[in-house]
Amino acid sequence: MNYFVVQVKTSEEEKYRALARQALADSPMQLVYPQRRLRQLRRGRWKDVLKPLYPGYVFLEGEEISTEDYWSLRHVPGFLRFLETNANIRPVEGADRELLLHFLRFGEIVEKSKVQFGADSRIRVLEGPLAGLEGRIIKVDKRKGRAKVRLDLYKSSFPVDLGFEIIENAVSQ
Repeated sequence: MNYFVVQVKTSEEEKYRALARQALADSPMQLVYPQRRLRQLRRGRWKDVLKPLYPGYVFLEGEEISTEDYWSLRHVPGFLRFLETNANIRPVEGADRELLLHFLRFGEIVEKSKVQFGADSRIRVLEGPLAGLEGRIIKVDKRKGRAKVRLDLYKSSFPVDLGFEIIENAVSQ
């Protein structure tokens, strides 16, 4: 199965997905919109919120984009372009595909990982979407329960926060 990328207006991913599903009603293509659950402080209270995992992008799952699907998706409000370009639509490949599939194993909503911190304050992922991505972690914010991770997509790199829960601190011996 191939995954194609549609770049849409940032913060309008959900709206685009709803409209694009209607446009693709007769198509075998499926829209995939991975999201992440984060803890956010709003008006003095912590709340869990959903944010896009790849801000500004929606994925199409299928074998090939037909000409009919191409034009249907281009006419949906919020569409910006296909990646790599509109003239050269390529599926996600290589390390980018592996990273996308890593997150999709957890479903369309990526929940918080379970972590612990050693005596040296190094993060150790016990389970969840951060497992295996320790080398991509740029920054850790214990108070907010977030780890900033570097994601790649078509030769571009951007940081994304992923949530975590601290299980227990490792005791130095």
